[in-house]
Amino acid sequence: MTALEPSDAVVVDETADRVDEAGGVLGRSYRALSVGIVSVVLLIAFEATAVGTAMPVAARELDGLSLYAFAFSGYFTTSLFGMVLAGQWSDRKGPLGALTAGIGAFAAGLVVAGTAQGMWVFVAGRAVQGFGGGLVIVALYVVVGRAYPERLRPAIMAAFAAGWVVPSIVGPLAAGTVTEQLGWRWVFLGIPVLVVFPVALALPQIRRRAGGPVAAEGGRGAFDRRRIRLAFGISLGAGLLQYAAQDLRWVSVIPGLLGGALLVPAVLGLLPRGTYRAARGLPSVVLLRGVAAGAFVSAESFVPLMLVTQRGLSPTLAGFSLAAGGVTWAVGSWVQARPRMEPYRERLMTVGMVLVAAAVAAAPAVLVPGVPVWTVAVAWAFGCFGMGLVIASASVLMLRLSAPAEAGANSAALQISDALSNVVLLAVAGAAFASLGGGSMSGAAGAGSHPAAFAAVFLPMAGVALAGAWVATRLRDL
Repeated sequence: MTALEPSDAVVVDETADRVDEAGGVLGRSYRALSVGIVSVVLLIAFEATAVGTAMPVAARELDGLSLYAFAFSGYFTTSLFGMVLAGQWSDRKGPLGALTAGIGAFAAGLVVAGTAQGMWVFVAGRAVQGFGGGLVIVALYVVVGRAYPERLRPAIMAAFAAGWVVPSIVGPLAAGTVTEQLGWRWVFLGIPVLVVFPVALALPQIRRRAGGPVAAEGGRGAFDRRRIRLAFGISLGAGLLQYAAQDLRWVSVIPGLLGGALLVPAVLGLLPRGTYRAARGLPSVVLLRGVAAGAFVSAESFVPLMLVTQRGLSPTLAGFSLAAGGVTWAVGSWVQARPRMEPYRERLMTVGMVLVAAAVAAAPAVLVPGVPVWTVAVAWAFGCFGMGLVIASASVLMLRLSAPAEAGANSAALQISDALSNVVLLAVAGAAFASLGGGSMSGAAGAGSHPAAFAAVFLPMAGVALAGAWVATRLRDL
């Protein structure tokens, strides 16, 4: 048999790729990669749902309820630096190294948090987790941009969302049971064992399909030092701002002003030009991602605490009230991935933001004793459906508007907007919560934090989400 000429081999490879594309993200060539990276998302999702359920108990036992919001935002603060570093790393060397280092740091942070004897050490563990998470999420987006053709990207983004379904259902129940029977520490210490499978499955495929720089000119060895300095400034500034928001004494104005002075120029330097004014196209895509995520996460972080302190639910039931949201989030992502929905993507995102605003506004209705607690579960299911429409679509639009050599930087910008909005809005929510009597916790319904403290969190976040519906009208680059 005569060996194939090089040109013949190319034709064979292209034909095989077309066949695999026809089979979707689970086609022969994409199956192992898809399963591996979705498993990484599954790990992060399980951590997020489990930690949210255990957090009220951890904060109470570590006498750190006043730092409750900081335990969440500390994660996002350090993830900002990890995201910029991962964007630089991935564009120059490929996403493999950033992904490996990120998974290692994520697992190490879980161990630190799980063994903490004080709330500040616990927050430090969450910060290490955040750095690892920032590396991982940007590296995964670069993998999607390089390894999958554009036609398959909406499907793999929908698969990412589907990776939240099982953790959203099982995570709160499992975490609540572990917290009540074994203690909250095992919620953190048990998760690192889940790292092994996704690492073993995903990394070889990433090395083969997306391991190197996008082109020779994209492989410059030196990182952009200016962007690294800006990344450090945005992380430090966000941390100082969050600290000032948690400490309501007048002297906290000093770190607050210093944080703002570091934050503003860093944001302007790291996000696309025009992001702050919702310029059409990529800047509005990046802004919308932050508005949607910040409003939703800031509200969701206080849902279990509200149900535990105001309605007397156990940690298991409080966390489980959000479980249906994982399913509807995946459904929303599936809807946006349908080819016939492509012409209506921007309209879908507007509808999604309206649903998020309505869900956040409806959640504090359970502060009224006569309102059944399942109201939160129903509202959150609709809100998560809206988030599924918005978040997956924002990722698809970002990759479409990015040149191959800029996928890492723009992926980092998208995630920076997400994390920074979480930090800033959690700082605002935490300050409002603490100032209105949210610094105490009791096991009896209604005997802990004042109901007004929760209303001061949810209602402003609903307004932010509604503003996001306007930003969604500016996504198309005219």
